[in-house]
Amino acid sequence: MNRRRGRLAATVELAPLIDIVFLLLIFFMVSTTFIRRSELQIDLPEAREGWPQASAPVTITVRRDGGYVVNGQPTAKSELARALTSVRGEDEAPRAVIAADALAPHQAVVGAMDAASQSGMTRISILTRSVPSTRPPADGP
Repeated sequence: MNRRRGRLAATVELAPLIDIVFLLLIFFMVSTTFIRRSELQIDLPEAREGWPQASAPVTITVRRDGGYVVNGQPTAKSELARALTSVRGEDEAPRAVIAADALAPHQAVVGAMDAASQSGMTRISILTRSVPSTRPPADGP
């Protein structure tokens, strides 16, 4: 009795597989969020008067070699805090603007910020130069 049994061929049903792939595609499409970055194009209103300013800010310039200039007067590193205290005046909330060279040592900029805070200046800004954007403008609505 040498009877051979017929082998069953392995088959893959494609209809259920396509249904599953289609459901996964719908799930990912619904659960994905798309961020559209755009810049608003607005015209700012005009006013005749601005915010009242009690006094001009103290300007601290940090040179490329790490030297300091306070309101146009060269100042030694050891005398910086004392010079800032004498220049700030009687303003209750003195402001300081740090204008550092792009290649100035980071330690010199931190030193200027530290000296400004030691002299009682609570609002410190760093002056930068704006560079035109290389990014194309966003499409409006």
